[in-house]
Amino acid sequence: MNSNISKKLKEKYETIDQDVDVHLEGLLHSKPINYWDYIHTDALLNLQIQRTNFPDEKVFIMYHQISELLFKMILSEIEQVARAEILEPELFTDKIMRISRYFDVLTSSFSIMKDGMDIEQYNKFRTTLTPASGFQSAQYRKIEFSSTELINLIDKRFRDTIDRNSSYEHAFEHLYWQAAGKDFETGKKTYTLTAFEQRYKEEFIRFTKFYQNNNLWSKFKGLSKEAQRNRALIKAMRHYDFTVNIKWVMAHYNTANHYLNIGGETAEATGGSEWVKYMHPKYQKRIFFPDLWTEKEKEAWGTNI
Repeated sequence: MNSNISKKLKEKYETIDQDVDVHLEGLLHSKPINYWDYIHTDALLNLQIQRTNFPDEKVFIMYHQISELLFKMILSEIEQVARAEILEPELFTDKIMRISRYFDVLTSSFSIMKDGMDIEQYNKFRTTLTPASGFQSAQYRKIEFSSTELINLIDKRFRDTIDRNSSYEHAFEHLYWQAAGKDFETGKKTYTLTAFEQRYKEEFIRFTKFYQNNNLWSKFKGLSKEAQRNRALIKAMRHYDFTVNIKWVMAHYNTANHYLNIGGETAEATGGSEWVKYMHPKYQKRIFFPDLWTEKEKEAWGTNI
């Protein structure tokens, strides 16, 4: 063994009070790694458990599983920005562009859903998914929480009047996606929303306590004035904002419309939501980085597409 490597190994294990010889002996007995064990291919390929026998349901399941893996990659990039003690504009820009590329993949991949499933099959197997809903993706909710300040995720109807210093509990009740699980007139919660809250509400509140001051927008505003004028960073953040809150959302919207607009009438989503008002960006005007857009751009948000 190279003497320099031996020295570094010894130093590595001594720092944690470990005997390097014991670890080397363990390496002697360990099996060589291969692709299928490293990726856990067998486990991964056995996660597609259908509720019906329609072949295209498997496409639906795998598509959403792939989306969740991409969400996990996005959250990993955001966390690196959030926990960075020294955040230079170049690093910030690089991370934002990585995240945007993941969302570019998510956006373009909607063609798999839109054009890759038989409409008749979809409208049969989707009835077995009630009352589940896509808005129950906890990882996507976390991406939103970690991207911007909570006020920018408040339902547009309440955003201008809600107390910005109100409790997390109060703010949570007014988040825009609550509209996906409430009667738009009475505010009564559906089972879909109630079950989602029972599973994730406390976790979300803990998550937002850290990201209240460590979300991407807050981290940007914490940079020096000079760094905040960095053109590459501003361009990257605007690209991310537009990609997530318009391009990706509209790709999702158009796919849902393709399957749920039947005979000129809009079908109800599996979770029972008024999904058009919840999803279309022109209604909620979700904008992660509002100060990076002109008033005219914000007014036209989601309408010129």
